[in-house]
Amino acid sequence: MKKLIQTIRNISKIEDLRKRILYTLGIILIYRLGSYIVLPGVDPNMLANLKSQSDTGLLGLLNMFSGGAFSNASIFALGIMPYISASIVIQLLGMAIPYFQKLQREGESGRKKINQITRYLTILITAMQAPAYIRTQLVSTLPPEGITPFDPSISSPSVFFYVSTVIILVAGTMFIMWLGERITDKGIGNGISLIIMIGIIARLPFALFGEFVSRMEEKGGGLVYFILEIAILIFVILITILLVQGTRRIPVQYAKRIVGNKQYGGVRQYIPLKVNAAGVMPIIFAQAIMFLPLTLAGFANSETLSGFAAAFTDINGFWYNFTFALMIIIFTYFYTAITVNPNQMADDMKKNGGFIPGVKPGRKTADFIDNVMSRITLPGSIFLAFVAIMPAIVRLFGVSTGFAQFYGGTSLLILVGVVLDTLQQIESHLLMRHYDGLTKSGRIKGRSSMSMG
Repeated sequence: MKKLIQTIRNISKIEDLRKRILYTLGIILIYRLGSYIVLPGVDPNMLANLKSQSDTGLLGLLNMFSGGAFSNASIFALGIMPYISASIVIQLLGMAIPYFQKLQREGESGRKKINQITRYLTILITAMQAPAYIRTQLVSTLPPEGITPFDPSISSPSVFFYVSTVIILVAGTMFIMWLGERITDKGIGNGISLIIMIGIIARLPFALFGEFVSRMEEKGGGLVYFILEIAILIFVILITILLVQGTRRIPVQYAKRIVGNKQYGGVRQYIPLKVNAAGVMPIIFAQAIMFLPLTLAGFANSETLSGFAAAFTDINGFWYNFTFALMIIIFTYFYTAITVNPNQMADDMKKNGGFIPGVKPGRKTADFIDNVMSRITLPGSIFLAFVAIMPAIVRLFGVSTGFAQFYGGTSLLILVGVVLDTLQQIESHLLMRHYDGLTKSGRIKGRSSMSMG
């Protein structure tokens, strides 16, 4: 406790860090307030059916990512997921289309162009998802009197309601994206990641309280069973932290160099290669794609597509979890390939007079690093996939759907990854100004690969 109080005091002494934290909290407050602003024409007193439908299944997961805005029929109902989907498409295009590859090599100017294209694609994706949300969640779920038709002569929502709601939902998603960018530029941490995390955390107290009540009344087991669930949850969190922070160190020997009267090199250093170099991005990418059947179901009239969508929207089903795990493994390799460049690492070592003992500099070094990354990425990706499907496993033992999401899956990995990354940035500010870090070692390891743009 004394260490925590001293750390808070140190943070308050650093003006720039203090302003960044307060700015971030202010943006988060705006986001949370917006999640309770109901769409025009929707009666907030008629949302009971929508909220009950959004408590379970894939809709419940989508509702959690939006911080409850989905079930509130909020202007932020679609959340930030359309932007994540757009980012996936752009990164995939960067591997296949020369134009995007060229933009990636242009540095800052290319990154700005890619971000602009991603924004336009986000608008397009949101405009496609919004009608599905209106049709499948509002019109089909709410009672007739729950939506104002804007025209007394008709009993169903008017064209004006559809058009205006689509525009508002698109604007809401773009505003969330803008809030995330403001946090990244002027706040602390990665804005998009923090917004996703805040939406998840907002559901935790309700899930925890609901599980406690059910254990004490409905499901049985009492307080002892509930404490056991909490202990298992803490254990899973610790394992997840090890997954995010785990590294394999490669020794690098630097030759002696004498410049003037000073000697450089002549010592052995280590290159830390992360077991999970892709961070939580593979699970975010895979989850965004798993939401596609839900969108397609909104436009589907055929029983075939509805059956397909039903199979892949059952988060307890075998095919959903098998596909989800497989996609995470694939995306882990994909994202590791675009974030870790063995050739660049080998060239940098060669330029600085460094070499891996027993390995020739240049191409052989690049091949060695690539082989090491392949070996450590496989178990890392499998364990990442296992953590992702943990909620489905614990649900087999009677844990409620809402609380089970925090035993693994996208929610836990995002929470752990984003918290570590944000704490790492705060610690960097403290260490730069010669204050103690947040831990005794002063070495919190985040996962910088989380950045979305």
